[in-house]
Amino acid sequence: MPDSARPDSAGEQAVLDLLATGNLQIEGRLAVASNATLYCTIKPLRNQRGQSGEPRACVYKPVAGERPLWDFPGGTLAGREVAAYVVSRASGFNVVPPTVMREGPFGPGMCQLWIDYDTSTDLIALARREDHPGLRDMATFDAVVNNADRKIGHLLPTKDGHLYGCDHGVCFAEDYKLRTVLWQWRGKSLPRRGLDALRRLSQQLAGTDSPLETELRDLISASEVNALKIRVATLLKHRVHPYPSADWPAVPWPPV
Repeated sequence: MPDSARPDSAGEQAVLDLLATGNLQIEGRLAVASNATLYCTIKPLRNQRGQSGEPRACVYKPVAGERPLWDFPGGTLAGREVAAYVVSRASGFNVVPPTVMREGPFGPGMCQLWIDYDTSTDLIALARREDHPGLRDMATFDAVVNNADRKIGHLLPTKDGHLYGCDHGVCFAEDYKLRTVLWQWRGKSLPRRGLDALRRLSQQLAGTDSPLETELRDLISASEVNALKIRVATLLKHRVHPYPSADWPAVPWPPV
C-alpha cells in the first residue's frame, strides 16, 4: 500500500499496530523542524513463521527533543500530536496521518506515518483556494483542535486527491489560539460535511466517561478536553467558521 493511499479502517488499524510495535530505525533528521523530528523506517516484527511485512517510512518525535514553549506545558507536544489524530479519526475528518505514542531510541514520543505528498502541487496556491472540500475540512478541524500553527508547509496533498496535515504539537490550548493560513471562510456557514463531522465528535464526547474522552485524557489535560467539548458545542451552535482573535496573531510566522 503506497503512503499516498488512504487506508480503510482495517488497513488503518494495521498501520497503527505497525507504528506501535514495529522495529524503529532512524534514517536521518529533518533539519527544518524546530523540535527533534526524525525520519525513520519501521519494520514489522517477524511472526512465528519468521515472516515480516514491508517496512514503511514514519516520523518519530521524542518528548526529550521538544523545545520549551512559554504557552504550552513542557513535554506535552507529542501527546497533542496523537490527540489530533484521535480527534481527526473520531470525527471522520481524516486529515491527520495515523499517529501513536510509543517508546523509541530516544525515549517515548509520537510516531506518525510518513506521507509522500504530491510535489507537483503548488502549496501556496492550494492554501488560497476556496473550492477545495478537503482544505475546508482542514480549516474546520483546526478550529476544533485550536491549532496555533497551521502553516502552508503543513499541508500534505496526495496524488489520489486526499489532503493530510502534519505538525499538530501546539493544539488543544484552553485559550483561543487559532493561528492559520486558512482564513478564507471566516464568518461563512460551515458546510454540511463539516457539521456532520462535528455531530459525530459531539456524540462521542458526550458524558464524562466516554471511550473517546478517556483516550484523550491520557494525551491532554482534563481541562483541555473540556475546552475541546466547548469548542465543538460552540461551532455546532453558531454553524460558522470562526474569526481571528483580536488578541492573538492570525497567521503563524513564517506562514510557509
